[in-house]
Amino acid sequence: MRILVAYATRHGATAGIAERLASRFAEDGIPAEAHPVTAVDDVALYDAVVLGGAAYMGHWLKEATAFANRHRQELQDRKVWLFSSGPLGNDAVDKAGEDVLHSARPKEFTELTTLLQPRGEEVFFGAWNPDAPPVGIGERLIRLAPASREALPAGDFRNWDAVDAWADHIAAELAAGSEPTPGSGASGPAPVN
Repeated sequence: MRILVAYATRHGATAGIAERLASRFAEDGIPAEAHPVTAVDDVALYDAVVLGGAAYMGHWLKEATAFANRHRQELQDRKVWLFSSGPLGNDAVDKAGEDVLHSARPKEFTELTTLLQPRGEEVFFGAWNPDAPPVGIGERLIRLAPASREALPAGDFRNWDAVDAWADHIAAELAAGSEPTPGSGASGPAPVN
């Protein structure tokens, strides 16, 4: 069993999560490699794939979505999980009382769930360094707005315990050969009918 943790990142926070997942899989006794989606030509070398990407303004990075579409046939024949990183801050709920991680689910996950039938998905908090050079026109425009420093809290908000727990859950599922609960969006054993 080999796991590929493929990721698309803009400033490195998602890469850090991917590398942590791969490291945790190795600790759990499953060989794993973390690579940027742009560096992966063939997923046939792997039995399972964890595909992740940073999310901005409700959308997964295009490189992650392009990877999923380009390798859809191979991914459909493998065990797949999806993850995203992006929300900033420490608040579990937003001003409207909504779960921040749930509302930060990338819009692309709906289509990818139908396309790839992933065994689970997860959204993790991200990190933002306001002193890092902006990438793309959108970031440049946001940084020009006077309120952007207040609206975008600076810091590393990644929850490493949550990342480790998810990796352990995937490793246990792979070891047990269990099936996901249909329609749950999360990994777990299938109900017995």
